[in-house]
Amino acid sequence: MKRFERSFNGYNVRQVNAFVDDVVEKVDDMITKMKGKDLEIERLTKELEHYKSMDATLNRAVLMAEEASNKYKENSISESDLIVREAKKNANRIINDALLKAERIEEDASRLRRNIITYKRRIKALIDQQADMIDDLDKVDLD
Repeated sequence: MKRFERSFNGYNVRQVNAFVDDVVEKVDDMITKMKGKDLEIERLTKELEHYKSMDATLNRAVLMAEEASNKYKENSISESDLIVREAKKNANRIINDALLKAERIEEDASRLRRNIITYKRRIKALIDQQADMIDDLDKVDLD
């Protein structure tokens, strides 16, 4: 705790003013840092929303690929009645391509899910750091 020398009319004005200026400077620094962290949290939140949107898009793409695969399969079966050999060759090629595409899309979706989890952890860590900083403000002795 800061002690001030006594003068004729109370405490030494220069010492008190210097102390108050120091406290104001420290509080301003803390506020500036908190605003910076708030901006970082906002940026990361927007980035997370972007990744969530990408994940949803990829999920829709996987469903569409599965539907397309099923349609290709049905078409190849109906065509096989007319041209048996050619339809089987085309159906196998189409199914293999669709499965490869579906696997790639699923891998991309899985990677994005892992990235989202990582970003969530980072954001939670930042929020915990912010909470710790706020808790530390209570520990600052301004007397």
